[in-house]
Amino acid sequence: MSTPPARTTDTTDTTKTTELTEKRMSVTGQGATVWLTGLPSAGKTTIAYALAERLRAEGHRVEVLDGDEIREFLSAGLGFTREDRHTNVQRIGFVAELLASNGVKALVPVIAPFADSREAVAKRHAAAGTTYLEVHVATPVEVCSERDVKGLYAKQAAGEISGLTGVDDPYEAPGAPDLRIESHTQTVQESASALHALLTERGLA
Repeated sequence: MSTPPARTTDTTDTTKTTELTEKRMSVTGQGATVWLTGLPSAGKTTIAYALAERLRAEGHRVEVLDGDEIREFLSAGLGFTREDRHTNVQRIGFVAELLASNGVKALVPVIAPFADSREAVAKRHAAAGTTYLEVHVATPVEVCSERDVKGLYAKQAAGEISGLTGVDDPYEAPGAPDLRIESHTQTVQESASALHALLTERGLA
C-alpha cells in the first residue's frame, strides 16, 4: 500500500497575500489632509462626502471638516473680515493636521479664499511631516450662482448681504494645486474618483 504524498503549502502565494495585506493596512492607516478650496456652491462638500464614503468602505479612517460646522462650533464669533477668515482657516488647519498626524484622512471642503492662509496651513503640515494635498474645485462663479445651494448669491444680488467670496469679495485661486476638479463638467462620482486616483497615486488609497 503506497503512502500518499505529503501536502505542501505554497509559500509564495502566502507571502504575496501577507505582503498585500500589510500594504493595504499601511495605506489605510496613513493620515493626510485633503483641502478642497473653491467658491461657494462649487461642490466641495458634496465631493468630500462622496470620497469619504468610498474611503471608509475601503477601511480608511476619515473625517470631513465641514466649513459650516466649524463656523458654528469652533469659530463662533468670527466674522468675515480678512483677519477673521485667516483665523478660521488656521483653526481648521490645526485640527486637520492633528487628525492627519494620527492616521485619519481629514477632508476639508472649506473656501479658504486667500493664498497666504492656505500656504500657512501647508507649512504647518510640512513642519510636522504630515501629508497635505490642495485640491481646487474650479467651478465658475456663473455655475455656482445658478446652483446657489444656500441662497447666498440671491441674497447678495438683492443687497441683503455683502462680502460674498468670488462676487464682491476676493478669491485667490490656487496657481498649482495637486489637483484641479471642474465639477461642472462631470458627475459627483467622477469628481470623487479623480480625487481618489490622486490619493492612490500618492500612496494614500
